[in-house]
Amino acid sequence: MAADTWDFSDLRAIYLNCTLKPAPLVSNTAGLMANSVAIMRAHGVTADEVRAVDHGLAPGVQIDMTQHGWTSDGWPPIYQQVMAADIVVIGTPIWLGDKSSVCTRVIERLYAGSSELNPAGQYSYYGKVGGVIVTGNEDGIKHVAMNVLYSLQHLGCTIPPQADAGWIGEAGPGPSYLDEGSGGPDNDFTRRNTTFMTWNLMHLARLIKEAGGIPAYGNQRTEWDAGTRFDHPNPEYR
Repeated sequence: MAADTWDFSDLRAIYLNCTLKPAPLVSNTAGLMANSVAIMRAHGVTADEVRAVDHGLAPGVQIDMTQHGWTSDGWPPIYQQVMAADIVVIGTPIWLGDKSSVCTRVIERLYAGSSELNPAGQYSYYGKVGGVIVTGNEDGIKHVAMNVLYSLQHLGCTIPPQADAGWIGEAGPGPSYLDEGSGGPDNDFTRRNTTFMTWNLMHLARLIKEAGGIPAYGNQRTEWDAGTRFDHPNPEYR
């Protein structure tokens, strides 16, 4: 089936780059994310890129931390971009075998909005599709991907098949993804996984949007608070 069979032009994606490097320093994570961004833009998806470290995100689990003791917070405008997106992709380097500290903060800030409700009475991230991109020169791609994808689905995003892609060089102080001679940009395994992930994100976002979102029965916080139990048996334990 031809690629032009599907229309993705009404979809929006946000790529949250959790590198430790402020712009204009070269980000290897941005280098790998650029391949996924290019595929989406080639098929009409509006793809926003945010380098989180450039925005002065306050720590905390509220949407606007200036209302909770901080004098400044760069998260609220990013949160509005997240809420406008159908696809949320987190990109992170690996440090000490785990996601970056910036990635932890971004997930904490995403968590702040997860209890908000959409018009159907569901949690606000319902209907959004999530993925992850990981780079580094030490082991940990699958560990980081498991952690980030769990976080996204727990917050309410839907995770498609094969929703992660990554590249790691030689263990230790080896070359990074964009370094000359690293082999990263030409690595077929990484290219394939990045491509499959990107198309799976677009396909699932398309399906969910055409369905009008995740069906709003059995998962509405407003109805649960009103006493509806959606067939929960509430057994008596003896």
